[in-house]
Amino acid sequence: MKSPAMPARIREDEVMDQPGLDDDSHRSALAGLRRVNYWSRTAGRIWNVLRQLAEERQLSHLRVLDLACGGGDVTLALAKHAQRAGFSMQVDGWDKSSTAIDFARETANSQGVNHVAFHVHDVLADPIDDHFDAVICTLFLHHLEIDEAQMLLRKIQSVAEHAVLIDDLRRTTAGWWLARLGTQILSRSPVVHTDALLSVRAAFTNEEIRELAESAGLVGCDIHSHWPQRFLLVWKRS
Repeated sequence: MKSPAMPARIREDEVMDQPGLDDDSHRSALAGLRRVNYWSRTAGRIWNVLRQLAEERQLSHLRVLDLACGGGDVTLALAKHAQRAGFSMQVDGWDKSSTAIDFARETANSQGVNHVAFHVHDVLADPIDDHFDAVICTLFLHHLEIDEAQMLLRKIQSVAEHAVLIDDLRRTTAGWWLARLGTQILSRSPVVHTDALLSVRAAFTNEEIRELAESAGLVGCDIHSHWPQRFLLVWKRS
């Protein structure tokens, strides 16, 4: 398959988002994404920001909400980081897929991870009736249309007491090749192989994500590129 030129964003519905996806294929894809997330080291980067936030603001405990958590890879990894550091942190994961939430709960139980909770919620349609010290969202924004992404960012900003962290793909040719080769190595799931390339084409550039974030009220956010062709956006409330 020829690598596409990607001057413009193209968003298409991904296979994993389809309601007709059977449970076995969905779980196989979640297992493949777990390996992808492990090698991306995204959770470690987010943990470093959260730890710094706690130190800066003298917070002895953090409540963190992980929106569109999928199989709970980042959620669980953050809880493990906090446990190893001896830091008090509760992490809640939300996703609209009951299959993904069941998968996350089973993983938490099998690994003996504490201070995590997973709930079935549609992050776009359902209100967030509580406030959290930090709200994070990884690998989800590229699934959305511009107006949906703005709405979600406004919702997140309104309930985040201290910080918002968004980590996602960057739309680059290098990212397309990494997605193609990396998922072939790390997963046998055809769902992962297909969705990875669709995800890169639907991703934002750093300039686009800054404009989108600031239009949603996250003014003054920091955006840093990192391996593997991703960005981490950090906004802290004054």
